[in-house]
Amino acid sequence: MKEIVLNNKKNGMTVLLIILAAYILAILGTVAGSMQLHQGKGVILLIVCIVYLCIGWIPLCGLTVLKPQEALVLTLFGKYVGTLKDHGFYFVNPFCSSVNPAAKTRLSQSGDVKHASPINSDTAAAALEITGKKISLKIMTLCNNRQKINDCLGNPIEIGIAVTWRIVDTAKAVFNVDNYKEFLSLQCDSALRNIVRIYPYDVASGVDTTGDGVADEGSLRGSSEIVAARIRDEIQERVNEAGIEIIEARITYLAYAPEIAAVMLQRQQASAVIDARKMIVDGAVGMVEMALERLSEHEVVTLDEERKAAMVSNLLVVLCGNHDAQPIVNTGTLY
Repeated sequence: MKEIVLNNKKNGMTVLLIILAAYILAILGTVAGSMQLHQGKGVILLIVCIVYLCIGWIPLCGLTVLKPQEALVLTLFGKYVGTLKDHGFYFVNPFCSSVNPAAKTRLSQSGDVKHASPINSDTAAAALEITGKKISLKIMTLCNNRQKINDCLGNPIEIGIAVTWRIVDTAKAVFNVDNYKEFLSLQCDSALRNIVRIYPYDVASGVDTTGDGVADEGSLRGSSEIVAARIRDEIQERVNEAGIEIIEARITYLAYAPEIAAVMLQRQQASAVIDARKMIVDGAVGMVEMALERLSEHEVVTLDEERKAAMVSNLLVVLCGNHDAQPIVNTGTLY
């Protein structure tokens, strides 16, 4: 299905004035015909005016107003006629009907969002009053529910995304899929699951995340921009037939699933402690080496190997200990 953009003249106001003028003339003609009935005249005029008063409202059904960034898909007896995209006051064939299968479907824009779902009866009237059968061409945001997905290492994680999208082909959006909003929501979930399962939560060496057999250092937490770009491309490939353009996809929430969150936190704490201890030991060894070199260089004191070992041990205990060392003053001899 190829989109046909209609270039109708914005003659809605002109047609409205003509219809109102015709109604006024019909009312005057009815009065005039009634006054001439007793003379045996005006019967035809009266019949014509009464018929027009009964069916003259039909052209009013062809009047429609479009706001900026709105479109109207028109069909005539089941055949696609075209799409109005420019804002203005139009008059179209009153027998044309507008089509928007997602008019009653609402996509939440923020927070914990579920799949696209029909509006309940309490809010249906208000929603139809706002949108009707018109299709919005504005940039919109879809935030689906957080999903629980296993990463490439099998760890369950929870992840949520925000997808910015808009309609670029109204004919495809209306006729190629049953409901383009529900279709987009489901494709976002599917694409998210396909991409996330090939990445680890944290960097894991030797993991192939590119799909070409080459291991790299990508991860969900450390390469969020790359992951989001791949998710966007995956969604765009799936929704091309629906006439939708995916502008951007962003990861809005990322965390381990509750059942393993505590264990992973302990793991991260242990890793941080090990890294900190390694840094402390490296610094302490460097300070001990510098102290021995200074003592030897300035010949402050001459130490044998046994005393050097004792000094090194004492310095390492002082520098690497968790608490401040308590000094003991030796008042006797060195030996």
